[in-house]
Amino acid sequence: MKLKFTWIGRLVGRFLSICALAIIGVSGASAQQRGGTLNSTLWPEPPGIVIGIHLNAPTLLPSTKIFEGLLTYDFQLNPQPMLAETWKVSDDGLTYTFNLRHNVKWHDGKPFTSKDVVFSLSKFIPEVHPRSKPTFQRAEVTAPDDFTVVIKLKEPYGPMIRSFDAISAPIVPAHIYEGTNFKDNPANRHPTGTGPFKFDEWKSGQYIHLVRNNDYYLQGKPYLDDIYYRFIPDSASRALALEQGEVQLATQNDIELVDVARLAKLSTLDVTTKGWEWGAPISWLEMNLRRKPFNDVRFRKAVMYALDRNFIRNSIFFGVASPATGPIHSSSPFYTSDVQAYPHDVAKAKALLDEMGLKPDGDGVRVKIGLLGLPYGELWDRLSQYIKQALGQVGVEVTIQTADVAGWGNRIANWDVDMSTTYLTTLSDPALGVARSYITENQKKGVLFTNTAGYSNPEVDKLFADAAKEPDQGKRKAMYAKVQKTLVDDVALGWLVELQWPTITSKKLKNVVRNGLGPNDNFSDVYFEK
Repeated sequence: MKLKFTWIGRLVGRFLSICALAIIGVSGASAQQRGGTLNSTLWPEPPGIVIGIHLNAPTLLPSTKIFEGLLTYDFQLNPQPMLAETWKVSDDGLTYTFNLRHNVKWHDGKPFTSKDVVFSLSKFIPEVHPRSKPTFQRAEVTAPDDFTVVIKLKEPYGPMIRSFDAISAPIVPAHIYEGTNFKDNPANRHPTGTGPFKFDEWKSGQYIHLVRNNDYYLQGKPYLDDIYYRFIPDSASRALALEQGEVQLATQNDIELVDVARLAKLSTLDVTTKGWEWGAPISWLEMNLRRKPFNDVRFRKAVMYALDRNFIRNSIFFGVASPATGPIHSSSPFYTSDVQAYPHDVAKAKALLDEMGLKPDGDGVRVKIGLLGLPYGELWDRLSQYIKQALGQVGVEVTIQTADVAGWGNRIANWDVDMSTTYLTTLSDPALGVARSYITENQKKGVLFTNTAGYSNPEVDKLFADAAKEPDQGKRKAMYAKVQKTLVDDVALGWLVELQWPTITSKKLKNVVRNGLGPNDNFSDVYFEK
């Protein structure tokens, strides 16, 4: 499959934006035309579209057009301006000062000020955002004036500067959320942000509709009139809609990976796997360590030996993935391959189960367990079927359980599962996206995307804590290498594959993937070429 990568340089800051617009107006008006409706698939239908309250993948794609962070990040994950125009970090790494844009309005017309940032970072995120809560709990956020925010840390925190994107740290309106129950606020169904697109309508079972924010702070942007995120349940229908031009964008779970190679050959479409540098997603099989037999590491190792991750990559993800070796993505500078391997070995899996005393009965069954499958489409259904088949070959009888997105999240968050399939973004630094799934103090019943497996190891807790505040990158790497070895030895989770999501667009649709957030960017620069 030949993937085509299309992206443009960033337009940084207010003055560069104005200058670029002037140039376009004089000599390149046809390059970035204003107008047009973008139709995108989105599957499954999200449980909500306020970032933090919900962090499911289908939530983020539309919500990142509504909400913004102080910063965004390029393909190399260097910080770039968003709601903050400039920023500086003190030499000791303890003080971060952000200078905010002066001409930003909320979608309801109220002015955006530092009060919104202080509220979001010190109150909203620590209460509702499971991934960013540990980051901002270590920070004191103040505002010396309406357009300056100062963040002070008690000790250095290496990944702090990469914690201010719209997903990790969405800025929400204080005047709407302050003094309310954040999760039950009526505004959650009609969100108000600062982004280039405003929420218009959510028609359940059909679409989410966003419209241009005519008061957006970057003059002349966005280019699109509106965006429809259309819920099309059948994967074949989603692919057909893309082929026929009825939709112009699909990504993540929208298109079955078996169709990607065929779609990439069409002259009307472009395909790229760029734009996931920020996320570094890994898929895994989560086992509830609070329950037998998962509390025995021998059983977890038997599961790993029973699964063929090369088969999963080739026959389920159709090569658009790579086998995962542990908790840290291979694209990370903190990754090490020097960990215990679990090659497909049915005999070794059976021997471990025998050692545990789990002998097969007359039907060849050693133990019966449940598997809650990720409800994101046929790919994940096939993964569940494969896991059932593979474990069945070693005498572990698996019953596949199903739920809608909300029910799936509720069961996992409340530890009401034996096993489940999922994937998570591991992000640009292990302190941001990896530690949350393993540290003991992050076992938060009722909160999704925390340490829901129930893994606990004081040595791992200390290594994660020490690495987060260690300024020397070489020492951090050594600490994270030890973390990886320990977690893989313990089989804290059953890591399966590193995901490489394709983003498929109409050739006429430009600037969809322009930085490390890819289709989770705010789309202010997206336009249709006439």
